[in-house]
Amino acid sequence: MKRYYLAIDIGASSGRHMVGWLEDGKLNLREVYRFANGAETHGGSLMWNAARLEREVINGLKAAAQQGYTPEYIGIDTWAVDYALLDGGGNIVGDIYSYRDGRTQSITDIVHGIAPFEWLYSRTGIQFQPFNTIYQLYADKVSGKLAGAAHLLMLPDYLNYCLTGVKKQEYTNATSTGMVNAQTHDWDWDIIDLLGFDRALFRPLSQPGTVVGRLREEVCRQVGYSATVVLPATHDTASAVLAAPIEFGQAYISSGTWSLLGIEQRAAHTDENSRLANYSNEGSINFAFRYQKNIMGLWMLQSIKRELQSITFPELIAMARAQRPEYTVDVNDNRFLSPDSMIAEICAAVGKELSIEQTVRTIYDSLALSYRQAVEELERNTGARCESINIIGGGSRDGLLNELTARATGKKVIAGPSEATATGNMIMQMISAGEIPDIATARNIIKNSFTIQEVQE
Repeated sequence: MKRYYLAIDIGASSGRHMVGWLEDGKLNLREVYRFANGAETHGGSLMWNAARLEREVINGLKAAAQQGYTPEYIGIDTWAVDYALLDGGGNIVGDIYSYRDGRTQSITDIVHGIAPFEWLYSRTGIQFQPFNTIYQLYADKVSGKLAGAAHLLMLPDYLNYCLTGVKKQEYTNATSTGMVNAQTHDWDWDIIDLLGFDRALFRPLSQPGTVVGRLREEVCRQVGYSATVVLPATHDTASAVLAAPIEFGQAYISSGTWSLLGIEQRAAHTDENSRLANYSNEGSINFAFRYQKNIMGLWMLQSIKRELQSITFPELIAMARAQRPEYTVDVNDNRFLSPDSMIAEICAAVGKELSIEQTVRTIYDSLALSYRQAVEELERNTGARCESINIIGGGSRDGLLNELTARATGKKVIAGPSEATATGNMIMQMISAGEIPDIATARNIIKNSFTIQEVQE
């Protein structure tokens, strides 16, 4: 009898529910529900609609049953750094800010005046991003919002709480806060105390595979069945990398709204060269690390698609293919984080008006260049020699970007699986349930279950 699992993978632009099961040694995935997502403007700030996200999670659980699947296990992953604050009664305090909101612009210097970034990095190994949780939380302290909070839950932890009534804080997502010590793999109480945060906000950290609890009775009545909620690697990139069919220590790019380029490592690299290169050491299973760099990724193309409205991604790719390379920009410049117009911002960065074709081609060439620079830094800082790069996630379907990446880096590029995050979420549930023994076995199953292609320049 098949055992069904449900992976709920929520990104900044969309979410989906994927049912999975093992059959004849292969992993089968079926999408049963999808919904649009995006930050909303409330009072001039960018916020996530927490009530809507909870409703969409429930809607997807219902959809699974309506399509004939009754999952025994459920796991949720989302992007990192954003969080909910709860009061002593378990009620949400205010809204959940989006990391793209600009409220931390004046906060980072204040935090670094108390806790210099060099010191923070030496302890956590987490790269500087102005939206990291540590800065957002300090903004809440300055605004007074933190005064009414008794608990902090990262976004997937909060959604798990909505389903089960159980508060757990998962390790991989917690490391993105900039407040977890890379040596102890626990909250860094020296950082927390120095910034004046209440220790009670932070609960013990749980590894992926930990059981959260059963669905609350009210949820069971709504969806028509009961199930066990399990922690996958709740940071979506951590789940995606677990699904990369690679040997430990091989390079990957998790390609989506963000591009995360890195390798798995047993220990964190918190040295000066890694800090200057803005590499991050984010947690993985069994207290390993993903030594990786955040690159702006397909967000720039997604933004242009939204501006042009009627255009499709295949049309954008065709435009770029037909255009010769001319310009590049620094894709990691904060000016591209949330501009009013991505097209205008790219033109301003280049210093001249570009056609749409030139603008799109500039994005592609700039991303490929940033990948090359990041690989060079990675090899220099770790001593590793990366013969190949495995591109996973939705961006692995972009043939042009894959080709330009191979050309720019001089590495063999392997593309797939495209459903990496949901797959990684699923395999951690299966390991927790005892259906798969370990990640090495899971990666072999993935190789046999999905199309994995070597890219030709």
